[in-house]
Amino acid sequence: MAKAKKQQQAAPKKEALPAGRAQGAPQKAPGTKSEAPPRMLTTYRDTIMQQLSKEFDYANTMQVPRIEKIVVNVGIGEAKDNDKALDAAVGDITTITGQKPQLIKAKKSVAAFKLRAGQTVGIKTTLRGRRMWYFLDKLLNIALPRIRDFRGVSPDGFDGRGNYSLGLREQVVFPEIDYDKIDKLRGLEVSIITTARTDDEARSLLTRLGMPFRKR
Repeated sequence: MAKAKKQQQAAPKKEALPAGRAQGAPQKAPGTKSEAPPRMLTTYRDTIMQQLSKEFDYANTMQVPRIEKIVVNVGIGEAKDNDKALDAAVGDITTITGQKPQLIKAKKSVAAFKLRAGQTVGIKTTLRGRRMWYFLDKLLNIALPRIRDFRGVSPDGFDGRGNYSLGLREQVVFPEIDYDKIDKLRGLEVSIITTARTDDEARSLLTRLGMPFRKR
C-alpha cells in the first residue's frame, strides 16, 4: 500500500495546456492572428487614419481610405515553350509573397506570336490581410532602397480611381531571392488597390505609409 502511494506521488505531472488549445493541436504558423499585428498596420490604425481624417475632413472613420489588396503579376512569354521558366517564376513569386500564384492563360489564339488559346502567358497572386501588410512593408523599406541608383517611384502610376501600379525590373531586389539560384532576371508588376475615391487621397495614404514618390 505504501509502495503504491509512493509511486503515485512520483508520477510526473502533465503540463497544463494554454486555454483554447487541445491536446496534440498543432502550433499556429507565422503570420496568423496569434501573432502581433504587422507594424505598418499598427501605424496606419494609430496615426495615419487620424492624419487623413484631418487632412480631408472625413465625417467618420469608414471614409478613411485603406489598402484593400495588392496584386503581384509577372508576364512569362517564354512559358509556352519552356516549362522550366514557368516553374522558376512561380517559385520566385511564392518565395517573395509567401503565397502560390495562379496561372494566367491566353484567352485568344494569336498566330503572329505562335500563341494558342489556353497557353500560360503569366502568373499573378493577390495578397490581402496581414500577408498584404507584411509584403508592403518589405517592398517599401527593403526592396525599393536596394534598386541601383534609386531616386523614387513615379508619381504618375495612378489610374484615376485611387489605385497605384509600379514595375520592378528585377526580382532580386527582394532579400529572399538568391541571385546565384535564379534562372534569369525577371521583372514584375505590383498593383496597390485602395478604397480611395481620388488619386490625391490615395497618394496621401501611400506617402504616409512610406512610398518614396519622385518629385516632379
